[in-house]
Amino acid sequence: MPHTLDPELRKALAERIRFYNELGVYDFYRRDVSDSMASVRQGAQIEVEEDQRQTGDEMSPRKSAAVAMPVAVEENIFEVLASKPEHGVSDPVKALKIIREDLGDCTRCALHKQGRKQIVFGVGNPKAELMFVGEGPGADEDEQGEPFVGRAGQLLNNMIKAMGITREQVYIANIVKCRPPGNRTPEREECETCSPFLMRQIAVIKPKVVVALGAVAAKTLLAMSASMMQLRGRFYDFKPAGVRDPNWEGCKLAVTYHPAFLLRDPRQKGEAWKDLQMVMRELGLKAPKANA
Repeated sequence: MPHTLDPELRKALAERIRFYNELGVYDFYRRDVSDSMASVRQGAQIEVEEDQRQTGDEMSPRKSAAVAMPVAVEENIFEVLASKPEHGVSDPVKALKIIREDLGDCTRCALHKQGRKQIVFGVGNPKAELMFVGEGPGADEDEQGEPFVGRAGQLLNNMIKAMGITREQVYIANIVKCRPPGNRTPEREECETCSPFLMRQIAVIKPKVVVALGAVAAKTLLAMSASMMQLRGRFYDFKPAGVRDPNWEGCKLAVTYHPAFLLRDPRQKGEAWKDLQMVMRELGLKAPKANA
């Protein structure tokens, strides 16, 4: 028997899909269902398209989605199989530009009205093997529009140099792209709202290793809560949700201290160097020899 869905529920789900697409979220997941649900997915897609035509909101590539509607199981959940606007773009420079345009003059969370001067998107080599992810922009970053340019950025530059590479060879970004007022820790809702754009950046760059700088970055990327002591000292297999590139199986993720924390507690620099040495071994990097 074909599955039928209440028209009001169809409409509500279509509205919810558009809402999440506007937030930059395109992928939703649920447990696998049988092939018999294919007809339900097709019907839901038609419903979304018809509803948008009726409201005058034409379907664009960034908003289109094929929907798997809820089944009468224990969880009332559904799946959106959406194509992100950068999918199919082979040039990472162009793909990152598409993501930045999709982000726009973002007003998706409260940070946009709490004194930010500009969005700090990310900087570096779009084909980098190594990517650093911090917490959020500070005052200097908010002023210049580039991550890690203040005192913490200078220390990060030195850390990168000690690894035998340059800042221009890596890619640097943050969990949130707007400065939290007073440099406070980003709130969970802010991280959850902004991080999908970071995940899309990672999926485009396809690094071999991502280094999470500090607890906020580590916990957001890994979706787990643990102390820095528990998180450090090992690699995690990492792949952003929704990635469908058969040529990229994901990357390794390592956790170390945020440079701002190291400025406050220089005693931990040795521990951070151990973390970076682990990354260097994974990438086959050798530290430059000291001048005689």
